[in-house]
Amino acid sequence: MGMAASQARFLGLTARKTNVEFEGQQINQQRTSLSNQSANYYNDLLGMSVPTPPSVDSYTKTVYTFEDGALTNEITALIAQNDGTYTLSYLSKWQDDYVPVAASTSVINVQNGQYFVGATPLRVLGHVEGDVTVGDSITIGGKEYAVNQDQDGYYIEKTESVAAMVPCTAEDIANFEYTLFNEDFTAAEFVYKDETTGAFYKKDENGDRVDLPDITEDDLIISLWDGSHNDPDKDVTLAQKNDDGTYSKQGFEDVTKKQYLSDDQVNSITNYEGAFDDPTLSTMTKDQVDARLREEQAWAEQLEAKYGTPAEMWYVRYVTDSTTGTQKPYFYKKTDIDNNANQVDENGNILNNINCYTIGSDVKVQEIKAVEGCKVERDSSGRFISIHIPNNDGTGTYTEYPLTTNTVTDQDAYNDAMNEYEHEKYLYDQAIQDINAKIEIVQAQDKNLELRLKQLDTEQDAIQTEMDAVSKVIEKNTESTFKTFG
Repeated sequence: MGMAASQARFLGLTARKTNVEFEGQQINQQRTSLSNQSANYYNDLLGMSVPTPPSVDSYTKTVYTFEDGALTNEITALIAQNDGTYTLSYLSKWQDDYVPVAASTSVINVQNGQYFVGATPLRVLGHVEGDVTVGDSITIGGKEYAVNQDQDGYYIEKTESVAAMVPCTAEDIANFEYTLFNEDFTAAEFVYKDETTGAFYKKDENGDRVDLPDITEDDLIISLWDGSHNDPDKDVTLAQKNDDGTYSKQGFEDVTKKQYLSDDQVNSITNYEGAFDDPTLSTMTKDQVDARLREEQAWAEQLEAKYGTPAEMWYVRYVTDSTTGTQKPYFYKKTDIDNNANQVDENGNILNNINCYTIGSDVKVQEIKAVEGCKVERDSSGRFISIHIPNNDGTGTYTEYPLTTNTVTDQDAYNDAMNEYEHEKYLYDQAIQDINAKIEIVQAQDKNLELRLKQLDTEQDAIQTEMDAVSKVIEKNTESTFKTFG
């Protein structure tokens, strides 16, 4: 029995040793596979390209410019020709201070079908509604007059002093002077009236009286001598005898006349009262409103040209500058508002902010291409210092423009390149981290397999030791058995 037990024990240990050796081989194969994976990861690291940040110099160039009045011209091409001249292309830039530009978005609310920004209503651009009323007074020449109306229009009553024959006073009659003219009015002589008889006479060169029995007042020019002026035309006032025996003289009398107002005067006192879509218009005259509407129509055309939205499809509101008192317009597309008008909160505010536009400053650019026959002047370093452009008026003359040299960086392109670099660097760093993480996992797995292999090695040593012991037992049993039967 002892012999059989030892044999069985030895066989069991042999099987265990074989299993340990097989498991060790499998572990070595796994470690080899992990080693290959680790090598592949390191190869991937070695094969990766490190991102390079962009250089500012790559996006910097020398730009030549020249001024022509308010225009700043940037040369884009200067091509030398065989005859020594150059073909010039350039961008002409100028500042336009009165063009539509984008402004901050606005929150718009809806009240009874009317659109508001805050408390300010929006009005259709170039259109106004309201009652037109004409004022009841007007100031002309610093004087205020009441305005009346009849079937012919609006008028004021103006009192004027007009030339007229006015009654003579007794004092006037007592101071009458008489003049007798000959038939062709080429000669005249003074005539006197006898206050007692009423007869007329004149005086000869000696001052003696010469009666004129055939002369009546109808034959004489009656006048009054004022004597307060140096101008005889103003000193002398003519008089006449009326049919009823009274006398009249030249003078002035006040006459009240209707003076009808011109269209411009009527417009100056005409207001838009109760304009529900723009209360500020009620403080303006019709002339001012008409001028504003004309201005708005011009803006509408600019808006349509720039943004493609028809002129009649814009709203407007005005904001008063508290410092200058001027009103600045803000424009909104009807489509932007109408498309969002059904999305409102409990307060009637449209949930989406609406794009807003106003009148501001913008840089306009016009490209001028292929101006032929230009000449240039260089300095000692070869840099252009001036350009001569032909006048093209048939005189063969040129206009010289000094050139300004600037170093310009395309900041937008550089920023785009820097953003691309940052993105590539992020991807690179992320890939490095991913590979390092995978390598760490492989190393951890290999470490575990190494520990397991050491355990198997220890186990194999123990099995071998036990097998050696069992083998000795078997050997002794065999030896004793053969001696017994020997």
